[in-house]
Amino acid sequence: MKIAILGHGTVGSGVLKIIQDSDLHPFEKDLSVKYVFVRPEKVDQNELFVDDYATILNDEEVDVVVEVIGGLEPAKTMIIDALKHGKNVVTANKAVVARNLKEFDEIAEENGVKFYFESAVGGGIPWIINLERALRIDQIDSIHGILNGTSNYILDTMTRTGQSFDEVLKDAQDLGYAEADPSADIDGYDIENKLCISVDIAYNTFVKPGDHLLKFGIRNITDDDIKYFKKHNLIVKLLGRSFKKNNSFNFVVEPTLYTPGQIETGIHDNYNFVGLRGTTIGKLTFNGQGAGEFPTAHALVQDILDLKANNVHLKRDFNEEFSLDNTTKKKNYVVRTSADLESKLPDYDIQKDGNYYHIAEIDTQKIHDVVNELSSDDKGIFFACISGGAYNPWIEK
Repeated sequence: MKIAILGHGTVGSGVLKIIQDSDLHPFEKDLSVKYVFVRPEKVDQNELFVDDYATILNDEEVDVVVEVIGGLEPAKTMIIDALKHGKNVVTANKAVVARNLKEFDEIAEENGVKFYFESAVGGGIPWIINLERALRIDQIDSIHGILNGTSNYILDTMTRTGQSFDEVLKDAQDLGYAEADPSADIDGYDIENKLCISVDIAYNTFVKPGDHLLKFGIRNITDDDIKYFKKHNLIVKLLGRSFKKNNSFNFVVEPTLYTPGQIETGIHDNYNFVGLRGTTIGKLTFNGQGAGEFPTAHALVQDILDLKANNVHLKRDFNEEFSLDNTTKKKNYVVRTSADLESKLPDYDIQKDGNYYHIAEIDTQKIHDVVNELSSDDKGIFFACISGGAYNPWIEK
């Protein structure tokens, strides 16, 4: 099987190493990389390197194109061109998959090839394949997870060391976990992409990222917030979750508080965690390395081996229609703000503790709307949901 890799960054080089180095894998050496697409200035660095994509598209020997360029363009166009030229595509690019999964799948079907994306959610965690396996038998009604290693590293380190957000963010950037612009990680966009993909598969629908989906990240969290939560025996994680019932589903990315001992609090450093709930399997969870050279490359090569073995993934048409409704679930929240929160929520049970407000039984849409409104007066506002399984010190006294 001949392979072309688009990009030679961290993940692309990892795929090349796994395939070329027999010491790294037990499978027989019947995969080979024929091309690596790179920028023009890098072409002379390796005999596999090319900068003309047409060379790859027009080579009938190339069976699989591995897209690890990242971003939306030219990745989208290059994926479509590969599929239309009769080449299977595997990718780790969650941003482009989240926005174009239905289109990519349809084009692949039309051209008799496959489009696989295991590594786009959870890096090295075998999440997509096991979500599909569960769906062969079950209906899936909920998904939740810690789906971003950078934000988890930041929160975990702040909790363990007491360091400030800015200090830990700089450490994450120095370690290569966070980009120079960390917005995708700390503002929840990366989790949104991964949750969209998971929801698409689980509910057989198509949910595109955008402002209509609720997101609140960790940009405003302080070391004092961490201390306050720890004082009440709670640990904060940035979580994505969705629940489906009948003809509607909710979708939210937000900080969430857990009691020590709950499984989410045991996800440390830059690890990911994701789970589902099915009709017969019940709760099923996975955790592992969610990013990095070899974990992500491992998942990409797994997709290549599935293609080679003609292992067919679950067929979905993504045509089921559900309404988005974030008012169906009522939860307890903690909000830290200097603004007048009580005047915005006169009909709710609110306890005030300095600048921290404890709000009982409020729906997710309402609290996000109120926090967004208050953020014009308090740009440093922060809030977190108290998970259903956590001990709530403000309610259960």
